[in-house]
Amino acid sequence: MQALCNLTATAAAGPCPLPSAGRVCFLSSVGETRVDLLHLLEDLRDAYPGALEETILTEVVANALDSGARFLTLATDPARATLTVIDDGSGMRRRELRRYHDIAASTKTRGQGIGFAGVGIKLGLLVGEEVVTETRHGSSHGATSWHLASRHRAPWRWIEPPGMLEGRGTAVRLRARNPLSPLLDPGFLDATLRRHYAPLLDPLFAPILAPHYPHGVVLAVNGRRLESDSGDASERAVIQVRLGRKRKPAALGYLARNAVPLPEDRRGVAVSTLGKVIRQGWDWLGVTPAAPEHVHGLVEAPALAECLTLNKADFVRVGSRGAVYLAHRKAIQEAVLRQLADWGDVRDRAEEVRQRMTRPLERELERVVVDLAADFPLLATLVAQRTGHQGRLPMGGGKTADGRALVLASATGGEAPPRAEPATPRTPREAAGLPGGGASPRLAHYGLGIQFEERPDDPEVGRLLESTVWVNAAHPAWRRAAASRSEGYHIALSAALALARLAVEPAQEHAFVTAFLARWGAALEDRGRRRLRGDAAS
Repeated sequence: MQALCNLTATAAAGPCPLPSAGRVCFLSSVGETRVDLLHLLEDLRDAYPGALEETILTEVVANALDSGARFLTLATDPARATLTVIDDGSGMRRRELRRYHDIAASTKTRGQGIGFAGVGIKLGLLVGEEVVTETRHGSSHGATSWHLASRHRAPWRWIEPPGMLEGRGTAVRLRARNPLSPLLDPGFLDATLRRHYAPLLDPLFAPILAPHYPHGVVLAVNGRRLESDSGDASERAVIQVRLGRKRKPAALGYLARNAVPLPEDRRGVAVSTLGKVIRQGWDWLGVTPAAPEHVHGLVEAPALAECLTLNKADFVRVGSRGAVYLAHRKAIQEAVLRQLADWGDVRDRAEEVRQRMTRPLERELERVVVDLAADFPLLATLVAQRTGHQGRLPMGGGKTADGRALVLASATGGEAPPRAEPATPRTPREAAGLPGGGASPRLAHYGLGIQFEERPDDPEVGRLLESTVWVNAAHPAWRRAAASRSEGYHIALSAALALARLAVEPAQEHAFVTAFLARWGAALEDRGRRRLRGDAAS
């Protein structure tokens, strides 16, 4: 992915003056991207978790939404092996259409939108014989034909517009190499759009999406408008997510409880931004109800659009944008837990006892991670260290003399650095009351968490997901630790093994675990000495 972003691709085309009427000079110039395209496209494909056809479809729709489209129509023609996607967005000018054929080019600003560099149709070159693009912006109306001729050649040429557009917008027609491609199956299109763009179909999310889509968004497949299918749950509860003391919800969503177990891909809570679902499941949220197979939900958080990774497939977890994501994640987690408690769908008492037992351990383990981050820099994705050796998460609120970020205080205490009071919030981070904004500093904790799960078929004692260490309570070693009342040591060992995969290469995991346990033991001794000093002072 980084190679793609650092590459400057080139496109060559002969001169073609634009007549005063705004028409283009068709068939008079040919462009060609001269890089190792196949390698780049395959690397780009591998950066996305889903199937290639799913990525193509979702990214084409995402880029159409970024262009301001209100109507998106998708049409399949199995006889001609074509998929056509038409939107009524802003369209492209001639120079933008020319640049569109450079694999590494994009007209977008980083941190904005939910689509990446027109990647959907570019990946379509891997499965298509030809891509025809027609676009209209004002008086500029043009079209091109593009295909992947070899590993290093993707020639494109200007053609007469085929008439797919009636007004402003962009239309792409992909002719598939495989006549049995899922992209030609209306059922696949329907299911994929519902899964990845569910907030656009559900009226519940209209109020929170209205600032971004004031007229709504209509998706249609083969002339049939897609409607919400959220009415299949036995019980559904609306949840509003607020950050700090803000009255206006930062996110809106629902939890639904079903009488019968859900398919694996529908379980858990999904989080979306600007209508595009980014994460799904229970793992990312660090919450598991008593009956996870019966509960699902969806939360839309528009401000998280600025927290997307470069390829818009996940969220950034470090820096100021990572702070926005972690704050929203914490608030969503609390809202979901409240609703689960209202339903009585919480873990048993033994689980609650385990959670209370781990709270002091979380603080100790977080301090250990902070101390180790100097020797193992990759741990900085979880916590960062500032002068004074307090555990902090990077929030982008300024810098110290040595260049380290000034950040929000964690559970270890301390004060947030002083800041000027802006008249009005300018960014989602400021609006959320996070550092850099005008809200009063408040202590918060977004650090390392410990949760328990039952994974009887997993040989690992624990795993790291997001900033949560999940201890496998079904592992025989945990049962032995519980019987001998040595749960604390087992949790520390589980955390060390889970963090080792993040911190170091496999060959250095033993050294990391040894260092971790040594520092954990020293932290326990330090706590004992502090307690003795406190008793003596009293």
